[in-house]
Amino acid sequence: MGNPGILMRLMTEAVGSGPKTADDMSREQAGEALRAILTGVAHPVTVGAFLCANRWKHNTWEELAGYIEAMRSYQIRTAPARSGVVDCGANYDGKTRTALLGVAAGLVAAAAGVPVALHSGDRIPTKYGCTYTHVLDALGVPTDLSPEESARSLETTGFGFYYQPRYNPRFHALLDYRNHVGVRTFLNTIERLANPADAHIHLGSFFHLPFARKIIRALTALRSCRYERILLFQGLEGYDDLNPRRTKMVEWRDGAVREFELEPATLGFTFTRKAVQVKNLPETSARITREVLSGARRDHFANAVALNAALRIYAGSDQTSLGEALAVAQSVIQGGQGMAVLEQLQSLEESGTTACPDPS
Repeated sequence: MGNPGILMRLMTEAVGSGPKTADDMSREQAGEALRAILTGVAHPVTVGAFLCANRWKHNTWEELAGYIEAMRSYQIRTAPARSGVVDCGANYDGKTRTALLGVAAGLVAAAAGVPVALHSGDRIPTKYGCTYTHVLDALGVPTDLSPEESARSLETTGFGFYYQPRYNPRFHALLDYRNHVGVRTFLNTIERLANPADAHIHLGSFFHLPFARKIIRALTALRSCRYERILLFQGLEGYDDLNPRRTKMVEWRDGAVREFELEPATLGFTFTRKAVQVKNLPETSARITREVLSGARRDHFANAVALNAALRIYAGSDQTSLGEALAVAQSVIQGGQGMAVLEQLQSLEESGTTACPDPS
């Protein structure tokens, strides 16, 4: 059970004095604060104030690690993911302007033998945009799966989708707070790092390079999951779709951090951000997914899917370069194996049961 007085104490003693004078919390304090929020013992007004105060002060990597550990302690657990699974951590508030290509890229990677775990919610503030959930729904792939069903899908097809209301119902229950606060908070940051499949490889995006470094420090400090590899990049709209222009990349592997830039043009791709802007995102993104996987489309969208699939293949395999991973992705697309994975997923059935949060 959470400590009902912890948020008020932290507000008065640490984070509540404003962006210039606020003090940082310890990792333990941050974890205790989120537990108080998740268990519902904190007053709603204090919760809102705490969320805003943390936005003003900016969180340290220690605070983020504490939040992540507390969040993960309430997630519904399943059997650990098999080796080589890539956890794809995209912003839960989604995209509003550019096509969502992460589903197609994940299907290609799965067909190439690199299993991927995707996770998202539904209409999350502040953008309330299109997420994995909406594209999969438009493709006819069941999304309202229990964590156990998601894990079985991952094991049998190489592609697993985890739905926040089912694998983390306590966190999902904070949606009302988030709607009323009206701004992005640390909750937006940590939910994409939930890693419900317990994968040891993480692929995600960032807005600014210092933030990517902070995320790596937080993830590698976790006790609940030992990462083997982390690959971060500047994604379109903060999502895990690669920006078509020169992009900053950060890779953590074997305890070492490598920062570099990726220029898609060097791999033969010259499409622009405007070229991947679409309307009716869920339906259009689903249609693009089907057309690319079936071989009916060989334009800049097909190139973008191949490039994004290459990132996942590179992260989760022993491919030594993005160029090698790209060749694998293009071969899978041309061979139609990604469409076969999609058809497997479309045959899944939802149990219709509702997962209940751990009352402890």
